[in-house]
Amino acid sequence: MDQLAAMRSFVKVVETGGFSETARQLELAVSSVTRQINSLEAMLNTQLLNRSTRSITLTLQGQKYYDKAVQILQDVEEANICVREQGDIPHGTLRISLPVTFGRLHIAPILSDFLIQYPEVKLDLQLSDGLANLAEADLDMVIRIGNLDRSNANLMLRKLATYHRLVCGSPAYFKQQGKPSHPNDLTQHNCLLFAYSTNHQIWRFQRETEVCEVKVSGSLVANHSEVLRQVCLDGSGLVLMPTWLIGEDIKAGRLQAVLSDFQISPQTDRDTGVYALYLPNRKHSRRVQVFMDFLIQQFGNPPYWETESLACSTFHSDS
Repeated sequence: MDQLAAMRSFVKVVETGGFSETARQLELAVSSVTRQINSLEAMLNTQLLNRSTRSITLTLQGQKYYDKAVQILQDVEEANICVREQGDIPHGTLRISLPVTFGRLHIAPILSDFLIQYPEVKLDLQLSDGLANLAEADLDMVIRIGNLDRSNANLMLRKLATYHRLVCGSPAYFKQQGKPSHPNDLTQHNCLLFAYSTNHQIWRFQRETEVCEVKVSGSLVANHSEVLRQVCLDGSGLVLMPTWLIGEDIKAGRLQAVLSDFQISPQTDRDTGVYALYLPNRKHSRRVQVFMDFLIQQFGNPPYWETESLACSTFHSDS
């Protein structure tokens, strides 16, 4: 029995919840996966999995073995990476999950430059707004924006760029409806809402010690930020949007920011950042490191989607 191979199959079965899916991902026959698990249990003289027609669960001993096996497999992969990628020239396939809109706007346009600069690296990209399981999906890295899932402390994290949230509208809208001078004025405006959570109707503001929570409403609720941006550009209402999405519109005068003397909360460091997340066994991967370095360089500090005038007012408190 190849014990490492059997351990990989065992870990996959636990993570995917089934022998068939494990076999598909590992490109093995189901009978081979079953045989590996049976051999592993026979060698250990203990049952690792409770099997039924509906589910597969870990036994008490299986849970202990799974925790150790995950760490062992990560250590093996890290050792392989240290040797395989010890040269100065990064190479191999880099598998990355990107957020859909941010990936389209800010990463897709610079991919050709990266591939020219690092011709030995191949990219395998998945566009998704959900935080994937890196080990289960066999990903080298995920890039995500703010509001990170911090439940998995095992993930390494690197900040790539900052962004801020702004309330803005089109010149045509403000000409017809006027500009709010205080957050409470928003109750008299048509606010276009991004349905990302159950409390999407509450916009929070802070100016020194003054804190405002305003319940807003409007004629449109959508779960896609680009839809809201377009309706805002058309003059139909106000939006609360990140600068990575509307920064260029503000620079070009297509949109105007209001209430810039207030911070739009939450404004914690992690809630206003673009991050790369990766498993500890990828920390020595040259292709992972050069891709993160490349993005940081391309985005700039401050990033190109911020505006100088707003950076001097709204953003002065952030690093």
